[in-house]
Amino acid sequence: MEHYQVIIVGGGQAGLSVSFCLKREHINHLILDQGAIGDTWKKHRWDSFCLVTPNWQCRLPGFDYDGNDPKGFMLKDDIVDYIKRYAASFNPPIKGGVKVSKVYKKEGDAIFTIESSAGTYTADKVIIATGAYHIPNILPMAKGFSKAIHQIHSDVYKNPEQLPEGNTLVVGSGQSGAQIAEDLHIAGRKVYLSVGTAPRAPRTYRGKDAVEWLENMGYYDQPITSHPDPEEARHKTNHYLTGRDGGRDIDLRKLATEGVTLRGQISNVQDGVVNFQEDLKHNLDEADKTYNRILKNIDTYIETNGIEAPQGKPYTALWQPDSENLSPIDYRKENITSVIWCTGYKVDYNWIDFPNVFNHRGFPEYDRGVSKETGLYFIGLPWLHTWGSGRFSHVGQDAEYLSKYIVNYFDENEEVETCLNRK
Repeated sequence: MEHYQVIIVGGGQAGLSVSFCLKREHINHLILDQGAIGDTWKKHRWDSFCLVTPNWQCRLPGFDYDGNDPKGFMLKDDIVDYIKRYAASFNPPIKGGVKVSKVYKKEGDAIFTIESSAGTYTADKVIIATGAYHIPNILPMAKGFSKAIHQIHSDVYKNPEQLPEGNTLVVGSGQSGAQIAEDLHIAGRKVYLSVGTAPRAPRTYRGKDAVEWLENMGYYDQPITSHPDPEEARHKTNHYLTGRDGGRDIDLRKLATEGVTLRGQISNVQDGVVNFQEDLKHNLDEADKTYNRILKNIDTYIETNGIEAPQGKPYTALWQPDSENLSPIDYRKENITSVIWCTGYKVDYNWIDFPNVFNHRGFPEYDRGVSKETGLYFIGLPWLHTWGSGRFSHVGQDAEYLSKYIVNYFDENEEVETCLNRK
């Protein structure tokens, strides 16, 4: 049974980042990952996928973006390459193809036992870096569709060609739903989109990418403690926009003028008919309010700091839904042959045998990644500490913090052990 000071479960950008920091501090550790480096991006994203944040925000510890297009947006294959090159830059101790089945402490034991497909390990500390997207969430009403309808989750969507001929219903309008609906629309497919409550964000405004403005304004450094509703913040859907073709807004109203059929949130499916809630107008209006609120905040920042920038103006709705957009859809008459569920994921931490660490949603509770269970940490989750946590831009800050926290523990215990030996 191999023993390490630290075992990291998960070898994505979060796990690699904390490994970089621990290796620099000469902490004996091992990463266990169920796939190969870059697999999550490679196997669980569609072909046209790209980052929604500019390349210059890719700054993993010791490995800032080094390409020639800092204001561009990495495509899927480029993201995989970036992560692989990051790993190659410091050669982390990692075992791939290893599924961890249980993390626990034996009764009366202070160290962790980690059971896996590659055997059993022990460690003084364990860092969970598996992210929050574990089990694709498909709504129970999916059972109401005929078996002839091809249904998939966004997790396995690759391109329009994988779908049968006919029209497609996309359920959910977060980043994945909005981008996949656009992907199908660009390919010439007829798309029906069930619009949820996700907010939208501008791509560029007053001469800069909105991300650059928000970075300068300190938004990504805002701690979770400053949020009025910390619990909900970690579960909210991300703003929708895209980095495709150099980056642009995604305006669902504009897509409607181009032939995409919009409806509200899906309600139920019965006897060949899809019913929707009467909330389409409300959802579009609320998304636009968020969009315009971001613009106004940027305006205020520009004026307060006396920055010279081109004039801007708020968004004005291009299209409004009418009574027709409230009607149910007979998917057989509309020749809808496929449904893509862009309805997020459920977390699965059942293999971590510390119930005191998780809340009623099954989500871990922590302070800057430090859980209630001594020696158990989390990294790579939304709002772990700041709004930027979990992103390429700020996961390094979380990794640095946890690394120092762990190093301080080992340093203090080494001093205690040395004193005891002297006595």
